[in-house]
Amino acid sequence: MLTNLDEYNNPLLYDDENEQYTEDVAFLLTEAANKRGMILDLACGTGRATIPLAQAGHSLIGVDIHPPMLQEAQKKAEALKLSVKWVEQDCTKLDLKVKSDFIYIVGNSFQHFLTNEEQHAFLHRVYTHLNEGGTFIVGIRFPSIEELTSTAAEEYWKSYQDSDTGYTTDVYISSHYDAIKQIQHNLTTRKIRDYDKTIIKEITTKIDLRYTFPQEMEHLLARIGFMITNVYGDWKKSALTNQSTQMIYVCKKQRVNSTP
Repeated sequence: MLTNLDEYNNPLLYDDENEQYTEDVAFLLTEAANKRGMILDLACGTGRATIPLAQAGHSLIGVDIHPPMLQEAQKKAEALKLSVKWVEQDCTKLDLKVKSDFIYIVGNSFQHFLTNEEQHAFLHRVYTHLNEGGTFIVGIRFPSIEELTSTAAEEYWKSYQDSDTGYTTDVYISSHYDAIKQIQHNLTTRKIRDYDKTIIKEITTKIDLRYTFPQEMEHLLARIGFMITNVYGDWKKSALTNQSTQMIYVCKKQRVNSTP
């Protein structure tokens, strides 16, 4: 039976498909440059964004709910002789006993919180762990018409080479969007070809993703107590438009005014 965690059961496959994505790393490094103390990378996966910040000299805690992903993250960090604390926790119940000036969730991971309750719980835990005046960054996919009207028919997405075998994997996706719940149901099929281009194996995984609209996101963040300082349409700080593919929110935990 397929579950919503299948995509993360194989960290090596995940890295083959995603490790080359680095558009958010330069953005995060710039934001981290003037931050002190511990940085929190939530839903960190195999450390794709955590490790580059650690290499730049920052102290980090990487949090994820998937043990195989954290094990691979730790292995990669140790190979680079980096000291990163990896913590297995459900981010909607985050409890690290630390405060931070900089917390982020990237890789569209916020979309894994499928209900209003999960979204609110996660953001509340972020707010609790953030120092006053601290920065919180969240990046998610922009809910464009093109993104939400994908057909249920299987469509080719991309190909990549397996890092172990050298075989080529062709990735196909079929999607169905539930407009009431704002959840896109995705079925991903990976067709593995040998050197003769013969399909020798197929792997199918399932993942559900919640889409949040711009006005909805603004209201959600404000309700928790965040002040949005910038909104971008990509990690290059382009303006958010109807043609954007991403929504990047840079937020501050507002300082409490002690005067009447």
